[in-house]
Amino acid sequence: MAETKNEKALSQKNERRILRFVLKWSFTLAIWGVVIIGVVTAFYAHDLPSTDKALEVTRRPSVILLARDGSKMASLGDLQGNAVHVKDLPAYLPQAVIATEDRRFYNHSGIDIIGIARAMVRNIKAGRVVQGGSTISQQAAKNLFLTPDRTFKRKYQELILAFWLEQKFTKDQILTIYLNRVYLGSGTFGVDAAAKKYFGVPARRLTIFQAAII
Repeated sequence: MAETKNEKALSQKNERRILRFVLKWSFTLAIWGVVIIGVVTAFYAHDLPSTDKALEVTRRPSVILLARDGSKMASLGDLQGNAVHVKDLPAYLPQAVIATEDRRFYNHSGIDIIGIARAMVRNIKAGRVVQGGSTISQQAAKNLFLTPDRTFKRKYQELILAFWLEQKFTKDQILTIYLNRVYLGSGTFGVDAAAKKYFGVPARRLTIFQAAII
């Protein structure tokens, strides 16, 4: 009986020793993880542009060639529509964009861990990339400030800028930035340019069906 008690006490002592060891190293690894993330963030953030004037960034120019009678002959460069604000658009247009691009847009702080995990699961099941994990905030940051390069540095800077945008602007402002900058095919940048290109109307006059297509 005494031996059984001793064995039990020894077992409990070993369990406590193992638990202390695990907790100690978990804490140590967590500290080092924070330090490494801080160093990497500082290294990649030092040359990033300020997001203070994100709403005022000049878009790339385009040239429209007109005939003598004033009719449009051709356009050179990117097609840019008028700047729009999300509040001036029919509600179903931004709703359609959010449903397609970032369903949790109003519930995250620029980076959606749940969305990233969901995209990873779908891509693994499909055996190829069928869904991205970038939020609207990340895409707005990329369209405003970064190149399309697929590098770790560019992606990490995108995450930093997305977080900064979330700290400086409201969700509606970020969505406005995105809607004015997103590439929608055929050389069009922004929903107004796309609406005029594909349907011959400004973005504020798009129907539900047209908004769903864009």
